[in-house]
Amino acid sequence: MSFDNVRGYSTPGRVSRTPQGSGTRSVIQQLGPRPDGSVPFSVEFNPPRDAAGEARLWRAAREFERLHPAFVSMTYGAGGSTRDRTIRVTGQLARETTLLTVAHLTAVDHSVAELRSIVGAYADSGIRNLLVLRGDPPGDPLGDWVKHPEGVEYAEELVRMVRDLGDFHVGVASFPQGHPRSTDLDQDTGHLIAKLRAGAEYSITQMFFDPEHYLRLRDRVAALDPAEGDKPIIPELMPITSLRTVERAVELSGRELPVKVLERLRKAAGDGPEENRAAVRAAGIEIATEMAQTLIDEGAPCLHFITLNFAKATGEVLANLGYTVSPAVASA
Repeated sequence: MSFDNVRGYSTPGRVSRTPQGSGTRSVIQQLGPRPDGSVPFSVEFNPPRDAAGEARLWRAAREFERLHPAFVSMTYGAGGSTRDRTIRVTGQLARETTLLTVAHLTAVDHSVAELRSIVGAYADSGIRNLLVLRGDPPGDPLGDWVKHPEGVEYAEELVRMVRDLGDFHVGVASFPQGHPRSTDLDQDTGHLIAKLRAGAEYSITQMFFDPEHYLRLRDRVAALDPAEGDKPIIPELMPITSLRTVERAVELSGRELPVKVLERLRKAAGDGPEENRAAVRAAGIEIATEMAQTLIDEGAPCLHFITLNFAKATGEVLANLGYTVSPAVASA
C-alpha cells in the first residue's frame, strides 16, 4: 500500500476532504455523551519520524475515524525537522480527516516570536484547539528546565499568549501524582489552578495506573477552587503491550508503577530471558479495561488513550467496555 493510498489519495488528483467544522468545534463541545450514551473517548498520536512511521500513523487515523473519537491530539517534538514534520502532519490530520485535531504546543527551546509563528501555522490549517505545555528538556525529561532567553517560563504564560492571539480553545496538562518538579501536591494543584484561571478550558492528565490518583486530583482542584474544579479533567490511559516499554515510559515520567500492577505484569512476563509479550499484552489490556471502567463509573468526562500510533490495543479496550468496534479496527 502506498503512502498516498494510506492517506486516502487512491485517485490521482482527488481533492482532500474538508473536515466538518474543524475550525469551530472545541474539545469541550465534544465531551457530551455519545449517541449511544457512552462516555466519549479520544486518542493521542506521536509525530512520525520517517515515511514508514507516517504511513502507520495514517492507517491508525483512518481506523480511529471509524470509531468517532471526541478528538485526537498530536504530541510535539521541539526543534528542527521533527518540529516541522509535526506541524505539517498535524495540519494534514485536521484538513484531510473528519477528526477534531488538537495540536500540542510546548515552550521548550522557542522564543515568543517562534511560538507565535507556530500558532499561526496551526491556525492556517484550521486548528483552533491547542494543548499547551511547558514541555520537558530535550534528551532528559527530568533534567533542569532552562527557559529560552526570549521565551516563556511557565505554561500559564503560554496559555495567556495563545488566548491573546485569537479565538483558540486551550487545554493544559495535569498530574495526578504531581509534577516531578513540584515540591508537593498542594503546590502542583496550585499550578494547575493558575493555568485554568489563565484561560485553559480543560486539562488532560499525565498517564497513571491507579484510578485513585485521578480521583484525588479531582478532589484537590475542586477544594482549592470550586469554579475551576468544574472544568473537565480528562484521564489519560496507556494500554500496556510491553513491560519494558511501559517501565521506560513510567521512568521518564518520574513516577513508578503501582506495586500491584507491576506484580501482575511481571507474573505475565514470566522468568525467561525474554518477556512473554502475548501474556503481558493480555494483562495490559485487562488493566486498562478495569481502570477505564472505574473512571467511567466515577464520572470521568472522557477517556484519552495513548496509542503509539497503533489502533489495535485501544480498540480492544473499547470493545471490552462495550463500544462498537469494527473488525478492521480490532485487527489494525
